[in-house]
Amino acid sequence: MSRRTRGLAAWVLAFLIMGACSPVKHESNPTRTADRSPAASRPDQETGHPAAARSGGGNGSRPVAEDDAASDKEPDVIFVPTPQDVVDMMLHLARVKKEDLVYDLGCGDGRVVVTAAKRYGCKAVGYDIDPQRVKEARENVRSNRVEHLARIVRKDIFTLDLSKANVVFLYLLPDLNVKLIPQLEKLPPGSRIISHEFDMEGVHPDVVLKMDSPEDNDEHTVYLWTTPLKREPAGDKEKEASDPSEDDDDP
Repeated sequence: MSRRTRGLAAWVLAFLIMGACSPVKHESNPTRTADRSPAASRPDQETGHPAAARSGGGNGSRPVAEDDAASDKEPDVIFVPTPQDVVDMMLHLARVKKEDLVYDLGCGDGRVVVTAAKRYGCKAVGYDIDPQRVKEARENVRSNRVEHLARIVRKDIFTLDLSKANVVFLYLLPDLNVKLIPQLEKLPPGSRIISHEFDMEGVHPDVVLKMDSPEDNDEHTVYLWTTPLKREPAGDKEKEASDPSEDDDDP
């Protein structure tokens, strides 16, 4: 074998060895691919923020743009989860549609928001002041893969502008429902307000529904109001308070 032939053979052998040892890159960086996905880059029609920012980022550490993260306000109520079958009934009673924008004030673990987005395909926003509940609710949104429709915001519900929503869910105490009336009166006509367990003094409900839940073996009451709210005349309560039939001085 000539020197030239031996040199060429050695070069070919070295090339083959290098090729066998070099790793083959089959796909691009998955993180960058995910960042370019339509769901991550598409702006929200309500806020204009990208979906990735709305959902708090991939690891949940980045706050949503609307968060009032500096607030040190304590929650007004303790968290008591609504049974899922009651959630289902509330959404049915509210006649939720795909084109609706649902707000859940005091969203807890986000089950109303997630169910509305997943079952009806509508946009839904949950608000809560408790950072632990916000964390749980965001994880619930992510695990159910409805980030493109649902988001969770840490904020004081009594500072919210509710005029963009047309379905509002409440699970608060009666005095807190009353405190929200000025905000609720700014909802568009025909909006639905649903409250679990507690009424709204001074406002006449359209529907009061009682149901037994097999999940907790308890009875639950659901209230429905539609806007414009039907205020009860103040004179009715004054008349009730001074009912002569209850006067002890009557003969």
